[in-house]
Amino acid sequence: MSKWDGKSKGTVLGYKIFVFCIKKLGVKSAYFILYFVATYYFIFLKSSNKAIFYYFNKRCGFSFLKSKIMVFKSYYTFGQTIIDKIAIGAGMKNKFTYEHDGGEIIVKLLEEKKGGVLISAHMGNFEIAEHFFSEIDVNFQINLVTTDLEHSAIKKYLESITQKPTIKFIIISDDLSHIFDINAALARNELVCFTGDRYFEGVKSMTEKLLGQGAKFPAGPFLIASRLRVPVVFVYVMKEPNLHYHLYTRESKAKHRDEKALLKAYCESVEGMVKKYPLQWFNYFDFWDEFNK
Repeated sequence: MSKWDGKSKGTVLGYKIFVFCIKKLGVKSAYFILYFVATYYFIFLKSSNKAIFYYFNKRCGFSFLKSKIMVFKSYYTFGQTIIDKIAIGAGMKNKFTYEHDGGEIIVKLLEEKKGGVLISAHMGNFEIAEHFFSEIDVNFQINLVTTDLEHSAIKKYLESITQKPTIKFIIISDDLSHIFDINAALARNELVCFTGDRYFEGVKSMTEKLLGQGAKFPAGPFLIASRLRVPVVFVYVMKEPNLHYHLYTRESKAKHRDEKALLKAYCESVEGMVKKYPLQWFNYFDFWDEFNK
């Protein structure tokens, strides 16, 4: 089924090696080492290889050979986004360039002080979105709803070498207390940002077609967003050549209390990004319902 187990790969030693290269030799030296890491993943990570190959071959329509090549390139691109996130968080933001396509939408939402919902996906490098938002939102009225499932040792290490985030986070919890935090943020007329593409077993879900095949999505972001009388915006931070990032912001036109239409609009929006940046789809698990049938 199209669910994610919440676990990511990597070790503290691996991160330390990359951080050393980034700080002493520059970002592109870390990219060089990444070739060896991507090769290891390409050879040994059978389950994620199968999942991402299916995406390229069946959903994107690439040939068998091209899909195999794209699997390797996908690991390499994903690794680059992790390196970039560490570099930017460690104070090397000036090494990168940025552009915001639709930034006026976020500015308008903040100026109107009516609140709003942003929905993104696990594609591109959304984790650096705070570096865009912090320039727009000097009062930090944007809250990111996220899981706290990273390996604790890796998380502690990264926190020790990167700058403290300025954007506010709402952590998804088993006792559902995050629902109260979300409501409180919206009551303060702040913006709340979700990712809408990772469904967990046992969580209420909705089904919609993405790239021509049905998949399950977490119902929460779309139910909450559709029931509030606030604008809903889709946002993506996509990596481009030469250490450049492009933030896309698009406002949804789905009607109030129509979560199905909102999910469909979201899937259409994600498809547009995927077709433009096929290598930056980073869901390395059985995303589509028909995967194992």
